[in-house]
Amino acid sequence: MNYTSFLIKYAEIAIKGKNRYMFEDALVRQINFALKKVQGEFSVGKTQGRVNIECMSDYDYDEVVSALSCVFGITGICPVVHVEDEGFDKLAEDVIKYIDEEYPDKNRTFKVNCRRARKNYPMDSQEVNMEMGSRILDAWPEMKVDVHNPDILLTIEIRDDKIYIYSKIIPGPGGMPVGTGGKSMLLLSGGIDSPVAGYMIAKRGVKLEAVYFHAPPYTSERAKQKVVDLARYVSKYAGPVRLHVINFTDIQLEIYEKCPHDELTIIMRRYMMRIAEHLAKENGCLSLITGESLGQVASQTMQSLAATNEVCTMPVFRPLIGFDKNEIIKISEKIDTYETSILPFEDCCTIFVAKHPVTKPNVNIIKRSETNLSETIDELFKKAVETDEVIVVS
Repeated sequence: MNYTSFLIKYAEIAIKGKNRYMFEDALVRQINFALKKVQGEFSVGKTQGRVNIECMSDYDYDEVVSALSCVFGITGICPVVHVEDEGFDKLAEDVIKYIDEEYPDKNRTFKVNCRRARKNYPMDSQEVNMEMGSRILDAWPEMKVDVHNPDILLTIEIRDDKIYIYSKIIPGPGGMPVGTGGKSMLLLSGGIDSPVAGYMIAKRGVKLEAVYFHAPPYTSERAKQKVVDLARYVSKYAGPVRLHVINFTDIQLEIYEKCPHDELTIIMRRYMMRIAEHLAKENGCLSLITGESLGQVASQTMQSLAATNEVCTMPVFRPLIGFDKNEIIKISEKIDTYETSILPFEDCCTIFVAKHPVTKPNVNIIKRSETNLSETIDELFKKAVETDEVIVVS
């Protein structure tokens, strides 16, 4: 089938009232960005409650669908055939030709669904449905009408310029177009959870920057490359991601030497959050994002999360807070991050882990332990921030 365009459907955007045009414009920008990596020329524009992609040259159908399937805001991708309005008889011929090419097996049920954006068309929608159904049954008596659960839902959209024919709606990822929900700083490790958290928050229209805490020589360059690769998978959905790589070794060693070992994880997390918030403020982010899930490990109990949050002044969002591990793994497999996440290159959180970490930390006790660092921590914090290496991943 030679599809001449793709009709893009959206859901939440349609209820945005007077601000709807801004979300539509953002969706058009994201579609244009996604199609840049696809061979061919395309014209993307808004049309009567839809976004339409005109195919201006030869293109690879599978590549286009794959690219569009990663654009947040899209709920349906409809491959469309355009026909000129040359009367109902010609339209019926075009529809029968479409069905013949699209569905070699005619032993199916169908329903005709006409939508008239052009209200001066000589037949109303119900008349088109009934007459077109009759023409299809005349052509293939083995086909049956089923208005409730048809195998083929044939949609005919009569618009001002042309008539659109389509019967397939390929599911999109949903959500909101990236860039409509502000910008956040994602704490990205080499594990399973944080890339999924980045994907989940980007689905709500949030543009991402990310920070990775590197601890050479205890963590290798392979561990760093693993995080870059994970950021690349996330950028497939979220657009280009600026990844900040911070050398965290000196701070970790200082904490390890001067603080109680059962509090290591919490105190290290607190300094990660401090640095992440510093970078977030410098780069115009409005919140921090982590991959924490309530109760999953010792540092993710209610008390531990409260102790971590205590050092932050901006909101900390945890999109996976109520997910169990299997649910998180399922999403990671869907977005292709799982196999990379389980590669055996440890990050700084797993290298400096306590044997028996505290699960119900008291913030006052944690603060008292942190006074052991008072003589050196400001200088180490400054030094860590100065190591910031920015990698733009797309």
